[in-house]
Amino acid sequence: MTPDPLTAEVLRNALVVAAEEAGIVVVRSAYSTFIVEGSDASAAVLDAGGRLIAHSMATTLMNSMALKLALPELLADIPPDTMRPGDVYALNDAYRGGVHTNDLLVYRPVFVRDTPAYFTATMIHVSDLGGLSAGGMAPLATDIFLEGLQLPPVRLATAAGLEPAVEAILEANSRTPDKVMGDVRALVAGTAVAAARMESLIAEYGEDGLAAGVAGYLDHTEARTRAALAELPEGRFEASYPIDDDGIDPDRPHHVRVAVTLARRTAALDFTGTDPQVPAAINASASQSLAAAVFAIRCFLDPAIPMNDGCLRAIDVHLPEGSLLNARSPHPCGGRYVPIYAAMEAVFQALSDAVPERAIAASGILQPFSISAVGAPYWIHLSYDFGGVGARRGLDGPDATGVHFGVGRNSVPQAEPVESRCPLIVESIETIPDSGGPGRHRGGLGSRTVYRFLEDCHVTTRGDRLRLAPPGREGGLPGRLGGFYRRRLDGTVERLASKVNNVRFAAGEAFIVETTGGGGLGAASERDREAVLADLDAGRVSARGAAEDYGLGN
Repeated sequence: MTPDPLTAEVLRNALVVAAEEAGIVVVRSAYSTFIVEGSDASAAVLDAGGRLIAHSMATTLMNSMALKLALPELLADIPPDTMRPGDVYALNDAYRGGVHTNDLLVYRPVFVRDTPAYFTATMIHVSDLGGLSAGGMAPLATDIFLEGLQLPPVRLATAAGLEPAVEAILEANSRTPDKVMGDVRALVAGTAVAAARMESLIAEYGEDGLAAGVAGYLDHTEARTRAALAELPEGRFEASYPIDDDGIDPDRPHHVRVAVTLARRTAALDFTGTDPQVPAAINASASQSLAAAVFAIRCFLDPAIPMNDGCLRAIDVHLPEGSLLNARSPHPCGGRYVPIYAAMEAVFQALSDAVPERAIAASGILQPFSISAVGAPYWIHLSYDFGGVGARRGLDGPDATGVHFGVGRNSVPQAEPVESRCPLIVESIETIPDSGGPGRHRGGLGSRTVYRFLEDCHVTTRGDRLRLAPPGREGGLPGRLGGFYRRRLDGTVERLASKVNNVRFAAGEAFIVETTGGGGLGAASERDREAVLADLDAGRVSARGAAEDYGLGN
């Protein structure tokens, strides 16, 4: 039977809370600085059919799509009838729904009448699982084997605890085995909490009642998604977006292309024409590209529509196999941010043509990097800083927020906890005046962060939109390019390439991260004079920028 609307809403919130609590447990239990201080953890509830039922508010679409696409792969290798209460399973295979080697996907079955009916799932970027550089960055990897340990679907734990053999494999392949196993235990604990909540819901509503509630919830989401799509104009809209470089061949061009077709309460996103995969770390797995496409289309819909399998029923995404957006072995997938942000931008621009009243200029994106010890005992700081968002119709772009990390949220660790855990000092964090693209509506500003090192260390970077500036729209100008820099002991500053691996910095030297600003929308000459004066007063533009970019004082 179909539950009444009130019961369905209660169930919906209960399912989200189950995932939310699991994510909180992972963050509070993990060992890695980035997880603990950046709250970078994901959790979801799925059914045995692989449908995404709910995910936590902190879960990114990149991660929930991975958890969704990887579950059928897990069940293909490990039949459900062999599973027992207390069992926990894991994988990280990028070609089977995963992300890259350091993102560990963990599942726990929830039983109904001795059969797995639901799965609770958690996922984080564990501290280190080998590869070219600490923390799983490997921006110059030419195949998947240089990115770290690959883990097919395996049983990670039973009711008696972690599987000793799997634990030994994980420890042997990590520079930071204690932190990795702390992270793994946190992932397992998160699934246990969510499973307990699911068992309570089954007991309260009954097997059939919960199943009906889930079905009704997904159907309601589908109906809302289709209704929102029906409000968009029908037609086919095409766009493309370039990638700076692949880190190996700086002069080889790479593009992501999309055709968005809106018709009959559906959206079809076809990425045919996207450039082929390359032996460099700028490919993505299918789950990550699906997330980018879904996130981009949802940005033009009602933001209150829940994210679950019901939403996906109305959106068809074609990702050509063997392309930058659907890589096959042995092509590396660790640099997935680069192509999926290009995919997202291409969809944004296509939909901005379709719905000009909701248009957005191109944005600066996150710039990932890692800082690590040069040898044992290892310490690792994984992080990223955000670029400015492109200007939107009627609004300036937000400063230094990217277009959300992981296609769904932002998380940056605070300076003080990082300083307490790593031998470095965060000298400054600030936005960069004049970095937002000038326009009637100004692009969001980029940021500048300076890390001064107290001991020798390695720096690894994986940036993009540092050579090709995010363009403006309708006469708006591009955002200012960011970059990675080394400040030497004598004060001289040199620019690093956007993708470098294990560059050695000496104690006392500084690493400077500058992010790219967003593009402007509309001609700068049309910007309201009072808005320019307010920007000048707030330090968002300099006196030079106000005069040269906006003609203030002329």
